[in-house]
Amino acid sequence: MSRIIFLNGSFLPPEEAKVPIMDRGFLFADGIYEGVGVLDGRLIDNDAHLERLERSLREIRIANPYSRSEWTRLEQELVARNNLTEGFLYLQVTRGVAERDFFFPQEGAPTVMMFTQAKSIADAPAARNGIAVITVPDQRWERRDIKSIGLLAQVLAKQAAKEAGAQEAWMVEDGYVTEGGSSSAFIVTKAGSIVVRPLSNAILPGITRQSMLRLSKEEGVSLEERRFTVEEAYDAAEAFLTSASNFVVPIVSIDGRQIGNGKPGPITQKLRDLYLQMARQPALAAE
Repeated sequence: MSRIIFLNGSFLPPEEAKVPIMDRGFLFADGIYEGVGVLDGRLIDNDAHLERLERSLREIRIANPYSRSEWTRLEQELVARNNLTEGFLYLQVTRGVAERDFFFPQEGAPTVMMFTQAKSIADAPAARNGIAVITVPDQRWERRDIKSIGLLAQVLAKQAAKEAGAQEAWMVEDGYVTEGGSSSAFIVTKAGSIVVRPLSNAILPGITRQSMLRLSKEEGVSLEERRFTVEEAYDAAEAFLTSASNFVVPIVSIDGRQIGNGKPGPITQKLRDLYLQMARQPALAAE
């Protein structure tokens, strides 16, 4: 059975889910998005994702088309209609359809779209074996804390990683790692401390990042919220990334340089196990 798409209040087959050419998301990348992991048919960290969605909409002055409870109900229905057990739910809100003009339209409604993707997360090979990362210059705008659909810099960064035989790109500004093309970046020092860049306009406030920091503190793992350089990352005992579509993934090389012993490290594995335990607790069951 073909998957079902949600578009502007309707659940539709993909061939019927169409957006007009004059949509500002298409013309200007004038919109925001969110992605929520799904495990055992449940939406993971969904309330935090919806809180970030609300913030992003406020920052670019798009009226939120649904309440948080309405968003949750629609997400759960989409997961159920697609029989999704494990994977990813993507949602996008644009300013809507209007004649092409840089000014905000005086009338009209936001365009709202959601779809799901089946994907192995809990037992993904990348989580078992680790991945390779390259570093690239961070060429993005200054409001990276907004989850904008304008992702050209990330597309180019991740394509460069693919062509280099890597699975992710870490973006670098003034010698310091900001974040991954679609993930938050972490290292573990030889003393066993987790290091992650503090929140600011320079990075997206990752939801999986947020949960990982809470779990680390509860477990008593040493934590440093500060900037770190590429050279410090090369010398780290471990490195890993977090994202809604991958949870926690170990990094075993950066720019071709082996990290630690070249295998997923014990702290990364422990944190991944903790996150999976949290994700599998009864939460937002898709009914």
